[in-house]
This record gives sequence, structure tokens and C-alpha cells, in this order.
Amino acid sequence: MPLCEPQLSMPELDGNDIHAKRMEIKAYFQYCYKRYESLFETIADEKLYFQKADPLRQPLIFYYGHTAVFFINKLKLAKIIDQRIDPYLESIFAVGVDEMSWDDLNDQHYSWPTLKQTQKYRDSVYNLVSELTDKLPLTLPITWESPWWVILMGIEHENIHLETSSVLIRQLPLEGVENLPAWQVSQKVGSAPVNTLVPVPSGSVHLGKVWDDHFYGWDNEYGIHHANIPAFKASKYLVSNAEYSAFIEEGGYHNDSFWDEEGNAWRMYQKANRPRFWIEKEDGYYLRTMTEEIPLPMNWPVEVNCLEAEAFCRWKSQKEGRCIVLPTEDEYMRLYDFSQLSGCKGLIEEGQSDSNIALTKAASSTPVDCCRHGDFFDITGNVWQWTRTPMYPYEGFKVHPVYDDFTVPTFDGKHNLIKGGSWISSGNLAGRKSRYAFRKHFYQHAGFRYIESEYEEKIMTNAYTTDGVISQYCHFGWGENRLGVENYPAKCARMALEYMGSRPRKRAFDVGCAIGRSSFELAREFDEVIGVDFSARFIQEAQRFKESGVLRYTMPIEGELEEFHEVRLNRFGLEHASKKVNFWQADACNLKPIFTDFDLVFAGNLIDRLYDPQKFLESMAGRIRKGGLLVLTSPYTWQEESTPREKWIGGYKRDGENVTALQGLEEILGDDFTLLDTEDIPFVIQETARKHQYTIAQMSIWERR
Repeated sequence: MPLCEPQLSMPELDGNDIHAKRMEIKAYFQYCYKRYESLFETIADEKLYFQKADPLRQPLIFYYGHTAVFFINKLKLAKIIDQRIDPYLESIFAVGVDEMSWDDLNDQHYSWPTLKQTQKYRDSVYNLVSELTDKLPLTLPITWESPWWVILMGIEHENIHLETSSVLIRQLPLEGVENLPAWQVSQKVGSAPVNTLVPVPSGSVHLGKVWDDHFYGWDNEYGIHHANIPAFKASKYLVSNAEYSAFIEEGGYHNDSFWDEEGNAWRMYQKANRPRFWIEKEDGYYLRTMTEEIPLPMNWPVEVNCLEAEAFCRWKSQKEGRCIVLPTEDEYMRLYDFSQLSGCKGLIEEGQSDSNIALTKAASSTPVDCCRHGDFFDITGNVWQWTRTPMYPYEGFKVHPVYDDFTVPTFDGKHNLIKGGSWISSGNLAGRKSRYAFRKHFYQHAGFRYIESEYEEKIMTNAYTTDGVISQYCHFGWGENRLGVENYPAKCARMALEYMGSRPRKRAFDVGCAIGRSSFELAREFDEVIGVDFSARFIQEAQRFKESGVLRYTMPIEGELEEFHEVRLNRFGLEHASKKVNFWQADACNLKPIFTDFDLVFAGNLIDRLYDPQKFLESMAGRIRKGGLLVLTSPYTWQEESTPREKWIGGYKRDGENVTALQGLEEILGDDFTLLDTEDIPFVIQETARKHQYTIAQMSIWERR
């Protein structure tokens, strides 16, 4: 399919014909969905779906189900659909963020569904989304607020996984992978050209999408960034396997001076002595493509992680007495623009070009001298190109409310941008304005070109969290206020521990943990605490706090004035307790089945913010051990923005009589739990130095029968 049929380009967001646009998006969805499935047809041995190709990633069955579940979860979150297809599978396949440090192996075990079950689910999603494209109201242009944006988001999300899943297939045992005609590698092999440095004149770059751009974009692409770039020199070609071989032959993997601290630690841990996809045999090196092992094509681009690319540049700098580095994002974009000005006809804003991209030439790399772009080759396509720029937001960055964790977790200084796309990059990934980032030890279909430059990138970074919502929750969880009210999550955790009495304290579950204060406090006395929250941004801050022991944020005082706060775990005596806490992103109304066997479940100020509180509450009996406690707190502020009126468990009249939330709790929990006690607990949310919200929540304590 991919190499035999014409490729469909990403639809434009505007137009004049509503029916034609509807059909165009439907065709694009169906094409991309089936193309993704065709990738998995290369897996001949079904057992390989359940085997981890990479210890830092999930098995491929997860990714096969995940892209379909993504559609349902986002459509549900955006209130485009009311019902789920399969809540169990949608919890198993929900969260795809599993990118970890090279020494942080994920040993979580799941009871994965069968391939047949997963395919049946995928078929149901295909039918549902296809039907939506026939009837969903459509106005043009499509904007962030449009329900069609969510459909495009699901399509482009699957295009990302088309690429990342193909990388994982390259790491499966070859005997279980089938070499299909639709996924054939290039037959062009030979000697590599000698690389040279070509001048690039100085110029300015203007980056960032405008809000009425003609094409779909991820949140990090929007905003404004301008920079003036001094003249530099860039390698004419991507670094080939032949050119990289010289680095290996001269002991590059055994010389500490070519590697930074992170690179040396990774190299020693992995015992690395060559790129991951190189295979050493008696008659020389071979290259593992997606479905074959072929003699190492010396004229193809080398595929390495960022740490290896940086080490090569240090080696070349020392060897030649030049300042050889990876380009910054700004320098790459200057090179891109210069190539267009130099007469390159192939680089277009979105869609196809004279590049090895979007599966238009092969299901593999091609020689580095195949695709000319002005004075250079492979400005786009073939393999992604590592930059030395950490992912950062452009001025004016906003988080899309339906996918708040797409980019924000990468604003940590640990993810470097890759540019240009690879042979399989499709849709948004193939566009000039795309911005993707990975940790420096990760492998993609990525290589690099080097430049000679002393340009110092100026990225505005701030070690303090300035997001208003995040900062407010940081202060709610870890700050003190002028009104003298005891810190709420700390008090709730202390009271929950008191109510535990002599009960076992092995496992606790903190649902709606926000920035983690109650989770850390419970870990003072529990052996293990799992904190979950729907907001990936909250989980990111909590996890960062756990790892670093430091939390920094700003709070507004008045007008433009603000104050800076720094919180340290050791000041609360929580540095040891934090080792017993794990944070996960999760939907409280659709929790994974692995969240079970708890002695305590605490849900602070949660039930009146859930879209289906009864579903959450009814699941608690199966997650708490007999004799264990369920501790709930809530001010019972029922709002239709959070909870549909028909889902309220209290705060309404029934048959002319008042029904309170506590009565609703007793009706739902009464068969499995005994109400032990209730208490009123005040809390304060600070907005500015002189503006606070004072609220009284009710705590109810329930014992599992």
C-alpha cells in the first residue's frame, strides 16, 4: 500500500466547498488509518506484538491499539461523542507517554488484549470516525475550537506513531518480520561522496505559525520567534555511514573526551561501540532495516542518537581544528530558507517534495547524494536531523485544551529538536514548520549534518513555572497563605493517616493528586503510594519535583508584579518518602485495572469535577482491600461545565425532596462501604496577594466491608 498507491496530502483547513472538504478529510483519515495497519502487516509472528522491541517502550500491541483509543478519548474529552466503545481497552491503551531515561526500565506488566480483540476495536473506531465525518457540523476554516480539529489531531497523532512504530519494528527479531512488497527498501547502494562544508550567508529567520495558518499544527508550532543568524558553513551531505565509520575506526566510542557527561554514562551503560542498527558479522557490518539485514550501504546516512552525533562533532572538531557542531533550530531553518533561495524547487511548505519523504521513494533511507536541494542535499527527508536546540516554546505559546501533554512534558531541557523528517514522515511531520523533540539517547530514523559555527543560541528559559493554573496548584499544594488556614492536602493526608488507625499501610492510591503534596505526605507511613491525575501537566510537575527535590514557581502579587517561590522536599522531611511515590496520568472515570489492592484510596476535591462521578465511585469496591478506607473530600460545587447535570450525585431535588451529595454517596457506596465519619475542612486558594477563595469541603471516611 504505502509504496504502491498515490500518497494523500494533509488537507488544508480552509476552502469554499463544505461537502468537498468533508470528503477530503474522510478520505485522508481512512487512508492514514489503513496505512498504519499495513505497517503492522510486516509482523509475521503474532507473539512479537506482545514482546518489547525496546525496553524503554511498550510492546507493539499497545501502539496498535493506542492510536485508535486516542480518537475516542479525545472525542469524548471534547464532548463530540457521549459513549465509549470499550472502557476496558480504552484504559489499557490510553496513555502513550512512556519515554524514559536510558537506565529507567519500565517493568509494569499488563494483561494485554489479543490481536483479534484489538483489531475488532480498531474496526469499530474506523467506522465511528468515518460516520462522524459524514454528519459532524462543519464550518470553514477549521480552527482550534472546531470538532474537526480533534479529528485532524487523531490523524496526525497516528502519523507520528506510524514513524515511531516502524522504528520499533526495526528492533524486533528478524525471523518474525516479513519483507512485504509494499515496504521494500531502496536498492541504491554504492560509495559515499566526500563531504564538504558549503557557505551559508547570514540572514534572519522568522518562525512560528500564525493562528489562521492553512494547515493543522501542534501547539508548539504556534507563536513568534525571530533571530538574526551569522554566516556559517554546513555539510553538503548528511553524514554517511562511510563518514561515520572513520569516527569508529579512530576509537571514537572509546575516548571519553568526545562525549559529555550524559553521553559517557549512556555509552558505558549500553556498552555501545557502534550505531544501534549496525550489525557486526564476520564479513563486515550489516544494516538492519525494518524488514531486512543488508550489507551496510556506505552511501546512506548514518542513523544515530543525539549523543552519538555530538560525539562525532567533537571528534571532527579536534581532528580538523574547527568549531564543528550540530546546527541549532535557527541555523537549520536558515539553511532551509537559503536552499529555497538558491533555486531548490523541491522544498514546499506542506506536502510532497523532491525528497525521500512520506514513503514516496522507499521504505528506507536512500544515498545522501540522491535528492539535491540547491547547493545541498537532503535538507528535508531521508533521515531526521538532530539539532543542539532543546525544545522550548515560541513567544505566544498556548496549550491546546484537548491535548495538554503533547509538548509541555518536553520543556525540560532534556529533549532536543529534530528537523526535516525522514523517509516515512507523513502529514504534519513532513512540513517546514513541524517541531518534534526526543531525549538525546533515543533512536528514531534520525541522523545529522554538521556545521562550522560559533553562533550562540538565545532561548528565553525560566526555571520557574509561570503557567497560571500550574502555579496556583503549586501554591495550593506547597505554599502557605496569609489567612492562617492549614495547608489543605497536607491536612487531608494527616487526617487520613489518623483514621487508618492500626490498619495495614502497604499501598495507598491518591486520585486527583495534582502536584503531589498529599501523595508525598501519605508516603511518610505507606510502603507505596501511587498518585494519578488527569492533567499531564500536573503529573509532569509532580514527577519533576520527585526527581529533583526542588519545585519553583511564580505567583502574582498585583498587576504585573509577581513573587518567586522555591520549595524543597527536604525542608518538609519528605526526601525519603518521595522514593515510595509513583505518579501516573490517568482518567479517574476509566482507571486501568492494575490500580487495585489498596489499603487506602484518597480522592481530594475530585468527585464534583468528574464527568461521571458514579462510575468512579462504583469502581472503588474492586480496588480497596476489605477493611481498607476510602477518604473523599469535596465542597460539592456541582457545575455542568465539569459534570453533566444528569450525572450529579447530589445538589438537586428528587420527588420534591432535597438530595445532598452525602446522600448520593451513601446510595452509591452503601452496599460495599460503611460510613465511619464526616468532618468539615476549610481550604484557601490564593489568586493574588490580596485575593483568596475561602471554601469548606466535607471529608467523608468509608470503610470497605
